[in-house]
Amino acid sequence: MYESACCTQGNTSMTTCRVFFFRELGIPEPHWNLGISGGLHGAMTGAQLAGIETVLVNEQPDAVLLYGDTNSTLAGALAAAKLHIPVAHVEAGLRSFNRRMPEEVNRVLTDHLSHWLFAPTEVALENLQHEGIASSLVHRVGDVMYDAALYFSAIASARSERPSALAAISGRPFVLATIHRAENTDEPRRLSIILEALTALSGEIDVIWPLHPRTRGVLARLGADVSATTRLHCIEPLGYLDMIEMEQSAQMIVTDSGGVQKEAFFFQKPCVTLRDETEWVELVDAGWNRLAPPTSLAVLQEAFRSALGSSGKPVRPYGEGDAARRIAEILRGAQG
Repeated sequence: MYESACCTQGNTSMTTCRVFFFRELGIPEPHWNLGISGGLHGAMTGAQLAGIETVLVNEQPDAVLLYGDTNSTLAGALAAAKLHIPVAHVEAGLRSFNRRMPEEVNRVLTDHLSHWLFAPTEVALENLQHEGIASSLVHRVGDVMYDAALYFSAIASARSERPSALAAISGRPFVLATIHRAENTDEPRRLSIILEALTALSGEIDVIWPLHPRTRGVLARLGADVSATTRLHCIEPLGYLDMIEMEQSAQMIVTDSGGVQKEAFFFQKPCVTLRDETEWVELVDAGWNRLAPPTSLAVLQEAFRSALGSSGKPVRPYGEGDAARRIAEILRGAQG
């Protein structure tokens, strides 16, 4: 998410943005880059399947490690399975139970093609059990996003350079908003309600809204004026470290992102999720997250009022921040 957001700013080239992304996180650039993006789901997944198959034939790996629920996750699982290479799936068992979401289709199919299923939570583990997946294949390890949040939040806080968006509000409290899902951006009525609700909220507290390229494009086509209030700050997308620092500083987070929901909890911030359902049901149950489908202004305003200044139960559903180590140990043991 953060890399693609970076790559839309100004005239920055894709290559420059990829370099920035990897340098920012201190990780090496990949040996292979298929350069596939855009298009319909079938065309994208098919191109990725062909490209990943070529990589696997050339590299002959002992296993394929896949993350999350993107089209490339499913393509990697299919390519590996057809070459009889065992698949390991990180974030296995997540379910929204909404098959209209492409992510739901991707993660269900990937789970059923996997030899190692690394479940982040107890709920995810139970979902896999209900689908009849052998318990010997499933490992509850915690959430690698929690590992990353702990590690990179310390790096973000230690930087001398602050996100420019913080300077714009001069130390005032603010709400951080992110909207990018097609179910919101491709539905003009839902997006109009979100804009109306955030504009109304900015009358009470500053709202910082890094605009995803898809969201900015739809707002432009709708002729929406996102500069009508001086306290609704519609800014360019943020890099990962800036985003983490903004999450740590916010009073509340409004989002339709699965990852941002969790990061809000990691930093003990109340969250309102503008969706009909969520995979991270444990955060709703604990009171850290509120589901608020953008069906009316009144629904969103009530959710904002109840969330702002609130806190949830003291729960630890995502492990101890050692998920990556546990996954590595399981895979190392499997390889003898």
